[in-house]
Amino acid sequence: MAPASPAGTKADYPWWLVALAAIAAVLAAVIVANDLYAQVFGVVVKGLWVTIFVTLVGFALATLLGLGVALLALSERTALRQVARFYTEVIRGVPILVLLFYVAFVGAPALVAAVNFLLAPLVAAGLLEPVQVRDVSLMWRAIIALTIGYSAFIAEVFRAGIQSVDKGQVEAAKALGLSRYQRFRLVVFPQAIRVILPPLGNDFVAMVKDSSLVSVLGVADITQMGKVYASGSFRFFETYSIVAYVYLILTIGLSLALRAFERRLRRGIGH
Repeated sequence: MAPASPAGTKADYPWWLVALAAIAAVLAAVIVANDLYAQVFGVVVKGLWVTIFVTLVGFALATLLGLGVALLALSERTALRQVARFYTEVIRGVPILVLLFYVAFVGAPALVAAVNFLLAPLVAAGLLEPVQVRDVSLMWRAIIALTIGYSAFIAEVFRAGIQSVDKGQVEAAKALGLSRYQRFRLVVFPQAIRVILPPLGNDFVAMVKDSSLVSVLGVADITQMGKVYASGSFRFFETYSIVAYVYLILTIGLSLALRAFERRLRRGIGH
């Protein structure tokens, strides 16, 4: 029996990608040729920019928050490490959908109440109007929920990446008199980022898909636009086929771009 061809060889040609590209081309031709599918696509794609905005802003904020939590988890102070562990375990234990509802309908009103309490003297003096819950848009409530939910997972990615750096190099940096910040910026982070990037990219692709959950709040993303069209036209098959098609184009395109970036990064390391 001939041995199996290792991944990455010519024999391991990505026929799955060829098949997906062919299917995507056929579906694109159907959308162009069929008036109904073209109409559905025109409606669904209106939510594309909302999906992109929610994903980009939510992921950027989640990355910053996750890095902060990871640094707390690696702190020399026990109290800070315990706070970071408490945060990651609690947030990772709550489903994103439940967290979305909690932030939108519990967290936002509580935040508004706290702000009004702090601004009470200015409100009483007539200098400011009290903040209303409706002033916090549903889209930003969704972004905050995704930020909190993903930050716990990203924190673990950063923690694992930072801990993968050889301790001997950190000790050598200490011996050279580098400060904690300099050791992190010049020694630890440039090496850790090679370990961090692949799972971080996977989390980004996952957030593109999970951004569809914001539709439960009525945010006009791809899924919500499809839901509204399908409920009015009863064209469920056509509508959700187009919704799935758009998400597949986004996620597979991102996955391929991330793989190409990882290959370039590995070649750069090799040289």
